[in-house]
Amino acid sequence: MLICAPEVLSKQEVAYFRAVMAKAEWEDGCATAGAQSALVKNNLQLPQGGEAARELGERVLEALANSPMFISAALPQKIFPPLFNRYGVGHGFGLHVDNAIRGVPGTPVRIRTDLSCTLFLSEADEYDGGELVIEDRVGEQEVKLAAGDLVLYPSTSLHLVREVTRGERIASFFWLQSMIRDNVARALLFDLDQAIQSLTERLGAGDPACVKLSGVYHNLVRGWAET
Repeated sequence: MLICAPEVLSKQEVAYFRAVMAKAEWEDGCATAGAQSALVKNNLQLPQGGEAARELGERVLEALANSPMFISAALPQKIFPPLFNRYGVGHGFGLHVDNAIRGVPGTPVRIRTDLSCTLFLSEADEYDGGELVIEDRVGEQEVKLAAGDLVLYPSTSLHLVREVTRGERIASFFWLQSMIRDNVARALLFDLDQAIQSLTERLGAGDPACVKLSGVYHNLVRGWAET
């Protein structure tokens, strides 16, 4: 299931991110790539332990906590510290799959990568190419969102970033371990939650049907969640 969460960052926040990143030093993106991914990865990245990446990563985590769509879709348990990359002309990332387990540097924490996330920091008209292409059972899906918007998709998916032919594609990317491990169960809970929210807006939170459906949702989470 691929889900887009709009306006995770405001345009003002994106402008701040871009200003900080413009002053930062960048390194080869292969610094955090696995053995297979490094063979097809060609981009730049903010140093993972650098001041800019730490500050902006904390701001991303704050924004995610305030995004109802993200919370509903991801039901996050652990989130890998956000990373930041830049694709200039000629840069791209060939077909690959993300590592199943990610260790957080400097800690004993290990994260199972259930979902992969890209938070776009360049407007779609600032660059040509650079589409995120995700393979699933119905074929390829191309994603190129506005700055501040985020896409989540299963980390089991093969995916790539097309070569940039004009401008720069700047984004934050990270992985998360969901409380709901199974993709199908997580998708069902997302659909149920969205339906409950829609009904609540129309009927009110105290409507008996909304209350009953909310109980069904939370009991399903209670039965399926890993905490």
